[in-house]
Amino acid sequence: MHVAIDPQSPTPPYEQVRSQIAAQARSGELPIGLKLPTVRALAERLGLAANTVARAYRELEADGVVETRGRAGTTIAPTGDTSHRLAATAATEYAARAAHLGLSHDEALAAIATALDAAYR
Repeated sequence: MHVAIDPQSPTPPYEQVRSQIAAQARSGELPIGLKLPTVRALAERLGLAANTVARAYRELEADGVVETRGRAGTTIAPTGDTSHRLAATAATEYAARAAHLGLSHDEALAAIATALDAAYR
């Protein structure tokens, strides 16, 4: 596992950790079942506070990327396509809300395109 923190980045350190681990898990670079370093060990290695790494791990767990089993540690989850499933659920909820608000198909697509552009900057 390779995680690097860019202190010059406007992205908070916990998000840098979260996004790098998520990307490596998605790509298969971090295989299912791989045990991640403890929060303290990774924090020490990266020069971060333990709470920063703990937040990244909590968000990864909430996204279904990792599983934490107490003393057994944190491992890459056998998620299948958890991120795709969560995105599909969010998209379905958005579509229902946009329709309820009376947005046209094109207006709903424009709103989501704007949000995606902002999220991927």
